[in-house]
Amino acid sequence: MNSETVWFNYGDVILVLLLQVHKQPCHIVYTDYRPTPLQHYVFPAGGSGLYLVVDEKAKFHEDSFQKSLNALVPANDGDKKRENGKSQKGLILGKLGEESDIFKLVKMIIQRQYDPVILFSFSKKECEALAMQMSKMDLNSDDEKDSVETIFTSAIDMLSDDDKKLPQVSNILPILKRGIGVHHSGLLPILKEVIEILFQGLIKCLFATETFSIGLNMPAKTVVFTNVRKFDGDKFRWLSSGEYIQMSGRAGRRGVDKRGICILMVDEKMEPAVAKSMLKGSADSLNSAFHLSYNMLLNQLRSEDGDPENLLSNSFFQFQADRAIPDIEKQIKALQEERDSMVIEEEESLRNYYNLILQYKSLKEDIREIVFSPKYCLPFLLPNRAVCLDCPSDNGEQQSFSIEDQDAWGVIMKFNKVKSLSEEILTVDVLTRCLVSRDGAGKKKIKPVPFKERGEPVVVSVPLSQVKSLSSAIMNIPKDYLQLEARENALKKVSELLSRHPDGIPLDPEVDMKIRISSYKKTVRRLEALENLFEKHKIAKSPLIAQKLKVLHMKEELTAKIKSLEKTVRSSTALAFKDELKARKRVLRRLGYITSDNVVELKGKVACEISSAEELTLTELMFSGVFKEAKVEELVSLLSCFVWRERLPDAAKPREELDLLFIQLQDTDRRAAEVQLTLFSPTHPRRFGSITVLSDNVAGRYRRREFCAFVQTGYNGGGVCVGKRLQVLRDHGDCSCFRRELDQSDKENGGSSTTAHRSCKIHR
Repeated sequence: MNSETVWFNYGDVILVLLLQVHKQPCHIVYTDYRPTPLQHYVFPAGGSGLYLVVDEKAKFHEDSFQKSLNALVPANDGDKKRENGKSQKGLILGKLGEESDIFKLVKMIIQRQYDPVILFSFSKKECEALAMQMSKMDLNSDDEKDSVETIFTSAIDMLSDDDKKLPQVSNILPILKRGIGVHHSGLLPILKEVIEILFQGLIKCLFATETFSIGLNMPAKTVVFTNVRKFDGDKFRWLSSGEYIQMSGRAGRRGVDKRGICILMVDEKMEPAVAKSMLKGSADSLNSAFHLSYNMLLNQLRSEDGDPENLLSNSFFQFQADRAIPDIEKQIKALQEERDSMVIEEEESLRNYYNLILQYKSLKEDIREIVFSPKYCLPFLLPNRAVCLDCPSDNGEQQSFSIEDQDAWGVIMKFNKVKSLSEEILTVDVLTRCLVSRDGAGKKKIKPVPFKERGEPVVVSVPLSQVKSLSSAIMNIPKDYLQLEARENALKKVSELLSRHPDGIPLDPEVDMKIRISSYKKTVRRLEALENLFEKHKIAKSPLIAQKLKVLHMKEELTAKIKSLEKTVRSSTALAFKDELKARKRVLRRLGYITSDNVVELKGKVACEISSAEELTLTELMFSGVFKEAKVEELVSLLSCFVWRERLPDAAKPREELDLLFIQLQDTDRRAAEVQLTLFSPTHPRRFGSITVLSDNVAGRYRRREFCAFVQTGYNGGGVCVGKRLQVLRDHGDCSCFRRELDQSDKENGGSSTTAHRSCKIHR
């Protein structure tokens, strides 16, 4: 987050923390306005101009925003692409012989002298693809080209001859000389450093990912967002206001520009409310991401002045927890006053009735789970069978204050089995009456409604958990239900069934579905007993019973919130991570890293030196003798598992000689995880197998010492960086030297502990 944003929003918080920790005077010097104001424009896809939507005074111009959307040329189906199994709209690339949108926009920016410009994209591949579209554009003079080549050559001279042949190094100079650059995490560090130097005046147009907006003082006159959506690991979503503020903060150089320019490239319809919240929203809250690690704990215990408890008590996490207590106590007091103001007649009797309803709902759900388990219900999920669905309320919850819920009726079309990561989910396609509407983003929402209410006949996919009961009646309806009239006729037959049989002739679980298990019969008997209590309860026929139950429900919710906040206060007053600290110490004692008196053993000293990998797993591998028996190229292959962080979806099985090493790695990691699971938290073994292709290649290239050929296998900059880190091990740990160290340590010390310590030093 840029410093202006941090201090403007959280300066008082940081000030109090510094005063509390250092106990010295501290003052904040800040402005409550932006010295270089920003103007925010929209560039519609297929358009030819900019539309001012937020001016320097932060006023949102809705009429100008609507004009920009009217100028939008919608993307064709052919312009859409698939990425990670999700659909995504890309930038409209001009047709053959035409200029692309990005080319036209950059050309306009240069002509209006809005450069230098940073164009943010949310994909490394897209950054490079967009930069390639600028191949016909030359932004530098001959003198500037000579300066770029001089700076680039002097920096690259530090690399070896093999490294100079890398595609990244050899291909990037031509575009840099034209004043165009690319910056993302896949580049080699030396290239990123050169590009950052050249951006001080020799690069006019820089394509970068979101990381360029964090931690670097690299402002520009103009910032362009190439897309309004980003993939968050699950789906494509709109940019948040915090993300927009962080990246747009790069626009406008203080003391150089009178104003900064932000341009949002829009390629799809967008509600004004969404745009307003994005462009004028607040920054993300500043919360501590502090967490304990074994490496941190061991280094604290190893240090003479180390004190883990003191470290935790002075952390920003603990400070935030303590600082929040007064506000939470005020919130508790307000909730208590609100709860006490709710006066209900015959409250105790009403609460008893309310608890009966909750028990009734719980028993009904227990029965439903038994009846609709796949074992019993699958044979009856036949097409054209009438079905009863739970009808959700407007807020998505089931009705809570009546034992007679409103039901939606329909006809089963088919059922589906959807496989997720952990289980198989059953869904049912049902033709039923639905309310069709659209949300603020224009997305269609479909909700089943009670059968007698107005709605459209729609086939909707519902989870099996929403099916309430199955009818024994199977409708005789045509297979073709695409036409509206056919769907209406099908629901008319369901209506005729309900007029003759209001309950829909449900299947009998015991007789029809052959459910004979004792738990089902026991639950049914308890449900029947509850129904008798409902009939005899004196408050059941009380006037305004539904309204009273709603008020009581609100009161119970307030009580639950108060209890939750009181628990938060109790946990905040204690030392943060206190329980976790004790648990981690128990794990270290169990594995032999520290003694009962918290003295760090040899294994602990080795783990202290491992800060960029799984310290417990790697240390256990060292002390189990795996490193001593393996060849050096196999060790490099094994160690690549600890530094590779990118996913390879089509990872192949490792070669036979590496297979045993991978099994040992996974077994060691699993044992370490099981100890933590027993004494600490639900830690699960990691899936190291996803990088076996990389490891196999690393081993092969290591043997032939051809690092340049390694990247020809298709790895991007992330793989190159991994290979370079592992090459350091190769260059500084020659096989014969490595063997000598291990053999000599065995002779001198007669044990594997010193061997492991020596091998750790070589690894570092």
